[in-house]
Amino acid sequence: MRPLVLVLVLLNLIVQYSLWFGKSGWERVAELEQGLTAQTEINNALLARNNAMYAEVQDLKTGTQAIEERARSELGMLREDEIFVQVLPQQN
Repeated sequence: MRPLVLVLVLLNLIVQYSLWFGKSGWERVAELEQGLTAQTEINNALLARNNAMYAEVQDLKTGTQAIEERARSELGMLREDEIFVQVLPQQN
């Protein structure tokens, strides 16, 4: 009976060693969980960016305000009934 117990204890120790210190042990699991957390944060940031871009594209497709705003800021365009006034700094 005693040799059987010793063999079972030895087998249990071998299994425990691979669980704690092996390739797929607890340290590796913790590394993978940290990597998963970091990747989830990156994915959430990219998802927010994609949603903002999607909203801007939808606004450009359907609304005229976004197109007008872009024309004014990027191209310096004016409406027909507007007057452009430029104020120059005073030279000494």
